[in-house]
Amino acid sequence: MPGSGSGAGGSWYSGSFWPVESCPRLLGSPPGGCACGADVAPGSGAVARPPCCSRHPVASFFHLFFRVSAIIVYLLCELFSSSFIACMVTIILLLSCDFLAVKNVTGRLMVGLRWWNHIDEDGKSHWVFESRKASSQESKTVSEAESRIFWLGLIACPVLWVVFAFSALFSFRVKWLAVVIMGVVLQGANLYGYIRCKVGSRKNLTSMATSYLGKQFLRQTTGDDQPS
Repeated sequence: MPGSGSGAGGSWYSGSFWPVESCPRLLGSPPGGCACGADVAPGSGAVARPPCCSRHPVASFFHLFFRVSAIIVYLLCELFSSSFIACMVTIILLLSCDFLAVKNVTGRLMVGLRWWNHIDEDGKSHWVFESRKASSQESKTVSEAESRIFWLGLIACPVLWVVFAFSALFSFRVKWLAVVIMGVVLQGANLYGYIRCKVGSRKNLTSMATSYLGKQFLRQTTGDDQPS
C-alpha cells in the first residue's frame, strides 16, 4: 500500500500522493485557457480545474461500468441465454471486478477515501477507514461532478440489489437468490466502508448521535420552562 497510514478513522494521505492533472486545452484558446474554462495562474504552470470538470474520467467510467453491467446482465440474461451457470458466473465476475475497482481505485481517486484491513504482529485484524486531508489548493480542484457520480453509483446500485433480493424471494426465484445476495453483500460492503470513511469511526458516530439527542432534549426542556 502506498504511503503510511495512521489509526482507524484518521486522516492519512499526503499531498504528494495525489498528482496534479492539467485541464485539456481547446485548439485556438488563449494562453492559460482550457476546455473547462479554467485559467492558469500566472507563472505557476498549473491549471485550476473548476469543480464541474472530471479529473479522472477513466476512473469515473469504471466506477459505474462494472456495477451497471452486472445489473443489466441480471435483468436481461435470461432473454439471451438459457444457461443459468453462465449468467451467474458473468454477474459474479462483474460484481467482483466492481468491488475491487471501487474499493482500491475509484474511491481513492474520485473522493479521496479509502478503507482496508490489516493484521498486526499479534494476529489481530484491524479495519482502517481513511480520508485525505485536502489543502486549500486541492480543495479548489476537487471535482463536484466526480463526487456526485461516485456517491450516486455507490448508493443507488446496492438499493437496486436489495429490491432484486425481495423480488426474487417473493417470486420464488430461489436459484437467483444467491446471486442477488452476493450483489447486496459486495456493494453494501463498499457503501458501508466509504460511509465510515466519510463520517468517521463508530465512536464519532456515537458522539454525534449523543450530541444531537442532548441538544434536542435541552431545547425541549428550555421550551417547556418558558412561561406561556
